[in-house]
Amino acid sequence: MWQNGKVPKIIGTNLSEHREKVREQLFEALAKLLAQRAFESLTMAEIAKAAGVGRTAVYNHFPDKEALLLEFIEHETHHYTQTLESALADVKDPAVGIRVYIRSQLELGATYRLAPGRDLRRVVSSETGRKLHVHGARIEQILRSLFDQLIASGTIPAQNVDILISLYHATLAGRPLPTEPVAREYIILSVQNFLLRAIGLEDAVVDLSDFTPMLGEDGKASIALSELGIACPIHN
Repeated sequence: MWQNGKVPKIIGTNLSEHREKVREQLFEALAKLLAQRAFESLTMAEIAKAAGVGRTAVYNHFPDKEALLLEFIEHETHHYTQTLESALADVKDPAVGIRVYIRSQLELGATYRLAPGRDLRRVVSSETGRKLHVHGARIEQILRSLFDQLIASGTIPAQNVDILISLYHATLAGRPLPTEPVAREYIILSVQNFLLRAIGLEDAVVDLSDFTPMLGEDGKASIALSELGIACPIHN
């Protein structure tokens, strides 16, 4: 579609590359807006403007904002799931798999643009909501499989897996990680220990006493924790 009688500028070397780059710009813009405002308050015009795409040209790619949201979630989930499955590919012990899953979720959460901590199904049509659930279920199934293996082997007591998945994801969703390496590793290991104890994997918990001298009050790690609003348990 032409705008103001002019041919839109082509991004990339051909139309296929142009279309892919425009979609990526729209995904990026949607992710940033979702971090600031509720999805139901957004308009296609606002998303297009944030993406640097013409108000009418955006409809060449998506008929409405729900279609854009669905494609965005599908795009993110596909890459997110691939990365998570790759991290677990060579893991044979489901207890180790749980530890890898937790670490991956925390680290991937800082990389991928899935809106944390909000059920978008509540603000879209029932049909779009069902499709969003399917995409979320792909990630849930990875954790479910690990829980099922642990319960079947008697490694942990029989438990309601649906509740476990909900509690795990509630703990992991939107949790920021410091960039300072020691503080970052300390947070990851602490969250792992908490969630492993919660399901009865006390033997898989690691000793964090080696972090004591590195978490002094004036150290970079302690400062990084305080900036996240996390009090150092050793000195507070």
